[in-house]
Amino acid sequence: MNAATTTPLQSDVLLPERLGDLTGLNEFGLAGELLSTLIGAVIVGSLILAMTAVAGPWAKRKITASFTDRISINQIGPAGIGIIIADAVRMLSKENIIPENADRPAYDLAPIVIVGSALLGFAVIPMGSGIQLADPEVGLAFAFAVAGIASIGLVMAGYSSGNKYSLLGGLRAVAQNVAYEIPLVVTGMSVVLFAGSLQMSTIVEAQAEPLVDLGVVAIPQWYALVNPFAFVLFLIANFAEVGRNPFDMPEAPAELVAGYQTEYSSVYFVLVYLGEFLHIFLGGAIISTIFLGGPAGPGPAALGIVWFTLKIWGVFFLTQWLRSAVPRVRIDQLIEIGWKGLLVLSFANLGLTAAIVGVIA
Repeated sequence: MNAATTTPLQSDVLLPERLGDLTGLNEFGLAGELLSTLIGAVIVGSLILAMTAVAGPWAKRKITASFTDRISINQIGPAGIGIIIADAVRMLSKENIIPENADRPAYDLAPIVIVGSALLGFAVIPMGSGIQLADPEVGLAFAFAVAGIASIGLVMAGYSSGNKYSLLGGLRAVAQNVAYEIPLVVTGMSVVLFAGSLQMSTIVEAQAEPLVDLGVVAIPQWYALVNPFAFVLFLIANFAEVGRNPFDMPEAPAELVAGYQTEYSSVYFVLVYLGEFLHIFLGGAIISTIFLGGPAGPGPAALGIVWFTLKIWGVFFLTQWLRSAVPRVRIDQLIEIGWKGLLVLSFANLGLTAAIVGVIA
């Protein structure tokens, strides 16, 4: 990639400020700022929800069918794309059945917590083309923190359903998230050592310099290339965090029916299912930001969101690849991999990174 044609990085002007200037809302003080922020949140949320709507009912089936040599949906619309609308109507029109022994309001709030925690994480992600809602100095820590709130939603869904399979799924979710959250954060901190900041825009800017300049072509200083070991560790921990194969033990249909979501139906099931894919995309967004240069790519600045979206879909494609190719591990193996494997390796990577940064400094 030619350094001279690399997409300019995230603008210093955040999306709410830009919208406030364009619409004149900034002239109305705090109320105008709040309204422009709300409009920006709707734009970002709509973009993410649109990708999720394509990924869940359609792309997941198409990718899995390709890997397993089967015929996927192809009758409803071109290439079966109409299944998105068909599934939405089918699920939302079903009766919402509440178990008699459900513990409400925890049962009702759990799907909202799962979805909301994922959407909050996108607030600090620089998506390119001037699309970023907020850029706090602790942006990466904020993304990790709000993503972790989903664990509370899974526990709420598990124990409040009044179903032993749901309860086991909720307990597995806690055990799994605790085992892999620490390696995930520790590996992320190795990126912070390189960038010298938790701020997302600063991490993206730090990857803008060329790692190897060959004159006509320059290889970017993406941290996936600088420290591929940390990149692989983060990928594995992220797959466990979002509950994708081979780490989908909280659901494990062959053992727990559907785990924490067994007793959910209609719109509640849609929200829980939506939250699962939102967290996959949030994980892909964090990976793209801290390891793959964020919105960086060849071409004009307007293409930043395009490159960022392609990187997120690349991570999603990898999750579906693993789902079709790698068998599920046992729950005891999953916990052992987390505590005895990734935890040790993540701290070793952090120590080695600190030593390298210290020597370079």
